[in-house]
Amino acid sequence: MPASEPRVKLQRMLVPTRFRVTRCALRILLAFCTGSLAANWQATLSKEPAGNFPELQPLRVSYRFGWSGLTAATGEVHFTKPANNRFQLDGTARTIGLVRALWKMDVNHRAVANAETLNAIESQQTENYRSKRIVTELTFTNSGVTRARTEGQGSPAETKTKQFVFPNLFDLHSAALYVRSQPLKQGSVYRLAVYPATNAYLATVTVLGREKVSVHAGSYNAIKLDLHLERIGKNLELEPHRKFRRATIWVSDDAERIILRIEAQLFVGTVFAELQSVRFDTAKQ
Repeated sequence: MPASEPRVKLQRMLVPTRFRVTRCALRILLAFCTGSLAANWQATLSKEPAGNFPELQPLRVSYRFGWSGLTAATGEVHFTKPANNRFQLDGTARTIGLVRALWKMDVNHRAVANAETLNAIESQQTENYRSKRIVTELTFTNSGVTRARTEGQGSPAETKTKQFVFPNLFDLHSAALYVRSQPLKQGSVYRLAVYPATNAYLATVTVLGREKVSVHAGSYNAIKLDLHLERIGKNLELEPHRKFRRATIWVSDDAERIILRIEAQLFVGTVFAELQSVRFDTAKQ
C-alpha cells in the first residue's frame, strides 16, 4: 500500500467532521447575532409611560378610504369611556360602489384599553366577505397576547388559537392613544411593539413637524407623523413588512388630536383615509 493512501483516507474522514464543526459554529454565530439584534431593537422601545395630554372626549367620526382619488370604502368610529378605567372604540367599515361589486367587505371592530396606562385589554374584529367570515379576538396581558381566529361560513367553523409572548404589547387603538398622549415635539421618535390582528410589528413613529391640512371635515393645524413598520418574527428577529412600506399621518394640532388623513404606501400603490365629519357626544368641556 503506498504511503500516501492512509493520508488520503484520513483526509476523507476529517472533511465531513470539519464540515459539521464549521456548520455548528455558523449556527452558534447566527444564533448569537440574532439574539444580539433582537436585544438591540428591544432596547430601543419607548420607555415613557402614558403622557399627560388631556384625554380624548367621547365622539363619533367618519372616514372615507380609497386610492388615486377613488373612494373605495367608508367607515365610522365611536370613541367612548364606558367606565372610569376603560376607553372603548367601536368601528365599522364597508366597501361601496364599484369596488363593492368586485369585492364585498364589511368590518366591525371593537377595542378596549386601560384609561390610566393606555395598555391594550382586548379587541375583536369581524370581517364578512362574499364567501367567508373571519373573527379575530385578542386578549392582552402584561406578558403577551392570546389570539383566537375563526374562519368559515356558517357552522361548523374552525377556530385556531395562538399565543405571542412579549411584554407591554399594544393594539392599534391603544398605540394611537399612547402616541396621542405624548408631547409630539418635532423630531421625537416613538417605538412600540404592536399586535394589530395576526402578527406583531415594531412600529416607529417620527414627528416630522407642523403644517396646515385641509380635509372634507375642514381645515386644521396639523402634526405630521411618519410611520414605519417591521414584522417581529418567531425568534423576535425583525423582518421587512412585505405589503406595507410606510405611511404619513396628519393629526389635528389641538385639544383633540384626531386623525385627519393617512397616506400609506402599500404594495398596490398609495391608499388614503380622510376625515369626513366629527361629532362630540356631549358639549365640549
